[in-house]
Amino acid sequence: MNFHQYYPVDIVNGPGTRCTLFVSGCIHECPGCYNKSTWRVNSGQPFTTEMEQRIIDDLNDTRVKRQGISLSGGDPLHPQNVPEILRLVQRIRTECAGKDIWVWTGYKLDELNDAQREVVDLVNVLIDGKFVQDLKDPMLIWRGSSNQVVHHLR
Repeated sequence: MNFHQYYPVDIVNGPGTRCTLFVSGCIHECPGCYNKSTWRVNSGQPFTTEMEQRIIDDLNDTRVKRQGISLSGGDPLHPQNVPEILRLVQRIRTECAGKDIWVWTGYKLDELNDAQREVVDLVNVLIDGKFVQDLKDPMLIWRGSSNQVVHHLR
């Protein structure tokens, strides 16, 4: 898996202060996407074990209390990303007590395969659905177009 950007302290992409990771790779290629540079799976930089550990360390850092992590992109549930995203969310669940996990994906909840569902079973909030330019609404919270759904899973 590759990633484009990591913010160790973010107050924009989800509630509270959190970490945010923008991964590479998206098959949806929605017209009007604000993050078009993340579409190619081989763009950005490799997501290494060192980067994974940095996220765990940042989430556990008591100097800057973080509510959780936001995983966006690209698409964290792109088939090429799922194995490493699954490992990351499993580690967060095990090693970062009380941290929430938010995931944005262009897939709809009912379109997910078994591997993608394994990830979703571990997250708190899933924002699903492709961005639709004609349904864009800047008044929406945590989503760009009105067809997208915020699923509070746990």
